[in-house]
Amino acid sequence: MYHSDQVIWENICSGNVGSLRILHDRYYFQLCHFANRYMHDLSVSEELVSDCFLKLWSHKERIFIQKSVKAYLYFMVKNQLIDYSRKKQQDLIQVTEALPDFPDEEQMDRQDYYAYLYRAVNRLPEQRKKILEMAAFDGLSYKEIASRLDISVNTVKTQMGRAYRFLKEELDPRNLLLYVLFGRRD
Repeated sequence: MYHSDQVIWENICSGNVGSLRILHDRYYFQLCHFANRYMHDLSVSEELVSDCFLKLWSHKERIFIQKSVKAYLYFMVKNQLIDYSRKKQQDLIQVTEALPDFPDEEQMDRQDYYAYLYRAVNRLPEQRKKILEMAAFDGLSYKEIASRLDISVNTVKTQMGRAYRFLKEELDPRNLLLYVLFGRRD
């Protein structure tokens, strides 16, 4: 059953830890992707986002969210990025200028899609996932992948086809991003 973010937030304020888990599952990956665009270190980004959820829980009595819970989470992550930068004595001005003022709905929706894509790719069998990442994210040809993994080009083609079919079933096939990311590289 789908609950709005506001209902989930009200349940969190009432002490329902299960609602916190729902909110976490709904936004964790997209917030990590958002943070990682500026940190360029996924483990640090994941830690900062996790800290946001911990703070949300521990300060729930003092937090008043009137409009968008999702926007508030982005605001928290942005503040975590700034705080982290201060603690690491980085050039705060440079980091702050690189951060957007506040993501708009379109940017947050885009983060949603990347989170779905990330989850789907992580459900692939390990070798298929590795082949897909090498093709889509590293830009390697099927021949280069076959050479690096010491497998045949036909195996690479078969695994890419299976990965592509899986993602097409999991994600909206009308989204052109799939075709860009997973185009053939013979």
